[in-house]
Amino acid sequence: MSKKGILAIAVVVFILIIDQWLKIWVKTHMEYGEEIKLFDSNWAMIHFVENNGMAFGFSLGGDYGKLALSLFRIFAVVFLCVYIAKLVKLPNVSYGLVISFSLILAGAIGNIIDSAFYGLIFTESPYHGGLAQMVKMGQGYGTFLHGKVVDMFYFPLMEGIIPSWVPIWGGEPYIFFRPVFNVADSAITTGVICILLFFRKFFNQSTNIKTSEESQPTPVETNEEDNLIIDEQNIN
Repeated sequence: MSKKGILAIAVVVFILIIDQWLKIWVKTHMEYGEEIKLFDSNWAMIHFVENNGMAFGFSLGGDYGKLALSLFRIFAVVFLCVYIAKLVKLPNVSYGLVISFSLILAGAIGNIIDSAFYGLIFTESPYHGGLAQMVKMGQGYGTFLHGKVVDMFYFPLMEGIIPSWVPIWGGEPYIFFRPVFNVADSAITTGVICILLFFRKFFNQSTNIKTSEESQPTPVETNEEDNLIIDEQNIN
């Protein structure tokens, strides 16, 4: 295996270990809605919540939406595995690009694990107090692919009241940044941002090479009889 392939695997394994360790600790040591302030501040904290859907607490409605999202994640993971396997074999691919795609893959796998298995191995985290417990497979609060994703990072950097002159929302309280997220969400976001900021040239080069190859004229095939006729005409 190439060095880039080993690097990709190492990044995925490292992110998954950190992501799952923190999620399991939060799930089994914190009550739902409980907060732990970081750096003794009001703008950075561990805040335990769960969601049924996408990154940063966004969700699709109902059980069918949850199932569709889980299946989409699985498809995305398979695609990324195949793409990264091809990517690490290309000589002009930088280590940074490999790391970026590996971060996205690790984040997707991390949230799939929650959706697929947490409902099977954990009891419910009650809204009115009490800790969840890890139980035998199949004795948890949900079924396969219907588990909830554990989120914990919360950074309400700014709070205030929207000015009254703002249409619709004027006079309403606001919090910036409101979404609660996890390590997997952070890995996906970091990978995407790095690709958009630093590696767009790679995709432009790949597109240009493919376009130039397609635009080259195809060679005209001639048989031996045609060559003999041409030679006779040249002699005459």
